[in-house]
Amino acid sequence: MNSDKLAIAKSVEGRQEKIWRISDAIWSYAELGLEEYRSAKLLADILETAGFRVDRGVAGMPTAFIATWSHGSGQPTIGFLGEFDALPMLSQKAGVPKKEPLVPGAPGHGCSHNTMCTAQALAVITLKEVMEKKGLSGTLKLFGSPAEEILTPRPFMVQAGLFQGVDVVLDCHGDSAFQVTYGMEGTAMYSFIVTFKGKTAHAGSFPWMGRSAADAVELMHAGTERMREHLPTTQRTHWVTLEGGEAPNVVPDRASTWYYIRDLDENVENNFKWALDCAQGAALMTQTTYEVKTIGAIHQRFPNKHLAELVFENIKAVGKPAYTEEEEAFARAIQTEAGYSVIGMDYPLKLTSPESEPLRGGSSDVGDVTLIAPTVGMRFPVRVPGSPSHHWTVVAAANSSIAHKGLTAGAKVLALSAFDLLMNPEVLAKIQGEFAELRAKRPYKTLLPVDAQPPLGLNTELMDKYRGAMEKYYINP
Repeated sequence: MNSDKLAIAKSVEGRQEKIWRISDAIWSYAELGLEEYRSAKLLADILETAGFRVDRGVAGMPTAFIATWSHGSGQPTIGFLGEFDALPMLSQKAGVPKKEPLVPGAPGHGCSHNTMCTAQALAVITLKEVMEKKGLSGTLKLFGSPAEEILTPRPFMVQAGLFQGVDVVLDCHGDSAFQVTYGMEGTAMYSFIVTFKGKTAHAGSFPWMGRSAADAVELMHAGTERMREHLPTTQRTHWVTLEGGEAPNVVPDRASTWYYIRDLDENVENNFKWALDCAQGAALMTQTTYEVKTIGAIHQRFPNKHLAELVFENIKAVGKPAYTEEEEAFARAIQTEAGYSVIGMDYPLKLTSPESEPLRGGSSDVGDVTLIAPTVGMRFPVRVPGSPSHHWTVVAAANSSIAHKGLTAGAKVLALSAFDLLMNPEVLAKIQGEFAELRAKRPYKTLLPVDAQPPLGLNTELMDKYRGAMEKYYINP
């Protein structure tokens, strides 16, 4: 690193402990998608205190926000994406190398999201100071993005025009390695709930008077099981029954099922339409009615190669954090307990392209952003190597010194990469040239239905079920 970059890294370190406490607090709140009221407020408040203008409740989502700060001409505009929602059923005690829920059945940060918007906040607050001192022009925009786990926020943010004028976007995600990727990644997806409505009746005495909504759900499942036999091998289709009656002797008049339909961009719309045909057929066969609520509809991701290469240079410059013997021992204990390779905190620094590897079926609504502005997703080391997303081992490490060190390392790379973009207009022009080629091949259109709205209240009942028991474990930032 040159002297400017060394000063930026040092400045990140000078702010890290306050941000670590915020990350730990968000870990303790473990709020599900669109219920992140404490988490969003904590993040928005810290950014507002640092001098950012914060617009709260954007794009129809009470827990979404945008923090903006401009200097000089305001050009270029650099966007930063940050998530902070938790996952159901993943409560876990911090720093405990075996499965041991903090509150049994409650949510937990099983995808490291407590470290992500916090890393972005640390980066942009540091950058603001640097830009003021050096007189650099530009605009920083941090998009506080709730409910990523239900793939909701970014398509609605795009639809609301919130990314207009953004020249480049830096995304990040907690991981068990330090890496960045480019090229086509993951799957596009429709997330939707189908609710069938029938008629109640005594199942023993007068079954002919009823129409079973639960039967309709089962028939839809049967239809989509046959459907996916004839879909491309790139598809992933899965579902869970949300409700299907409460007693065998009453014909259920209401039942619902939640589907994820995943595939490549080229296939996913037709797969979704076919699944809706199955819903219609199930309703016809059972003489019930049905309605469809779309939770999310997203594209695949297309990270920018030139931007990924720039970020990777800064990953190499920052390097791996130094780990203590205690941290190494904790990692090995988790790896032994979970059946992972026992390698301690050994992980690579990587620049990769998913296009050269087998297709991974995961999805993220960042995909829509990659088709709106040149975007890259950096993964930074806040987990024990081997830990897969949506697992208790991730939660155990997400509030630990390992996560703290990884968060700081990630923030350094984000800040240094943004600094490079501000200092080198020719690099930004090269990145935007590559993006123009992508847009020519894949012009953006939303996959959301015309009448789609953010699914407010989807997780309210589940969050309310556990919030009271969780509150006594909340961490004061």
